[in-house]
Amino acid sequence: MPQIVLIGLVAVLLWALVSRRFARWGVAGPVGLLLLGAIAVLPATDAFLATLDASTTEPIVEVILALLLFVDATEVRGSIFGGVGRVILRLILVALPLSLVLAVIAASFLVDVTNVFVLIAIACVVMPTDFAPAAQLLRSRRLPAKARQILNVESGYNDGLVSPLFTIAVAIGAALAVFETSNPSVAEESLLDDFGDAFEKAGHAVGHAVPATLYAILIGAALGALTGWVARIARDRDLAGTDGIRIVMLAVPLIAYAIATLPAIDANGFVTAFVAGVAYRLARLGRGASGEARAIPHEELLLAEEVSSFTAMFVWFILGGVATASIVAGLITWQIALFALLALTLLRIVPVWLSLLGSRISGRDRLTIGAVGPRGTASIVFGLLAYNRLSEGDANAVLVVMLITVMGSVVLHGFAAPFLLRRLYPHEDAGVEAQPRRA
Repeated sequence: MPQIVLIGLVAVLLWALVSRRFARWGVAGPVGLLLLGAIAVLPATDAFLATLDASTTEPIVEVILALLLFVDATEVRGSIFGGVGRVILRLILVALPLSLVLAVIAASFLVDVTNVFVLIAIACVVMPTDFAPAAQLLRSRRLPAKARQILNVESGYNDGLVSPLFTIAVAIGAALAVFETSNPSVAEESLLDDFGDAFEKAGHAVGHAVPATLYAILIGAALGALTGWVARIARDRDLAGTDGIRIVMLAVPLIAYAIATLPAIDANGFVTAFVAGVAYRLARLGRGASGEARAIPHEELLLAEEVSSFTAMFVWFILGGVATASIVAGLITWQIALFALLALTLLRIVPVWLSLLGSRISGRDRLTIGAVGPRGTASIVFGLLAYNRLSEGDANAVLVVMLITVMGSVVLHGFAAPFLLRRLYPHEDAGVEAQPRRA
């Protein structure tokens, strides 16, 4: 086991013992683990970065992402789009692609990387939303109930939809980096071999992307629907208790990811886990799942939620280490900071606003949905995967972009967004507080 994993597990254990007291002081779990990570790696930042780039780290990060995607998909309430389908389709089919395109354009001016596919990977890192660093926003009584539901559902889907594009972009970006980083002093025959390998890898990534995604969808849909249907029958006939279904819900994403990544199949494990979550939820709820308030019973979700929360805490600990290592190595630049600020504000707010023009969502609510888009665990995991797979220069750039974006989100969405809600809804109370996902 890598040493940093052991230290991270100890940090999570220590935080769990004191988290309630810190929560009373307004210190959320992600922030607490981030601070612990920043302190823990201070004596050996170079060794920490080497551990992140080790072959043993990538599978751990991949399994964490698969679990998080599954949990996101199963926690959506109601029908497949949570009763706000028209708005969600606008957000994921119009706003999200436009945000990605704008992020690629902005990054091309502000982030120094080798090729456009690395820029696409960066866009995929900074755009998925996640309420882990700003869970209080979804509990705010000032946030209208419909906006809360839209934000909940959107954050459950955008990382799953971005994951296949991210995987393709990283694979091609890593292969094409050979052309930018090749050393002219190396023998011509060696360079030709490198170029040949790069062409082969890039061609495989492009040619394999569509079938890998299709296989992932088929496997995820079949596995999720079958296990969801069996779980519903088992509960209806009293063959399984709540504790048994909880274990099922933890096992499904792990099995989905394992099947998809078998060498004989070689599908996209992230898409498989995400689709399995969607299919499981619909099959578990059955025909009555069209009601907006319907959801998988929370007692069945509890184990998968807790495990995903545990892994998310570990991910935030790693982010703290990344912060310290990046500062020590002098990797942070004003250009990257500016890009992160744009990604958290204009590059999301403008596409969301434009995508919802002509809908029944008011201008005030459009601004709220666009502004309230924290970045968290999904961005961290995508950033760590990119760091593990890209060449050194590109890897460092992506890692620092991820770091500044998520850290900026902690500040903007943890402190500035509540102020924005007070200004937008000074006399309104949205009613009952809602439980945030993966707080």
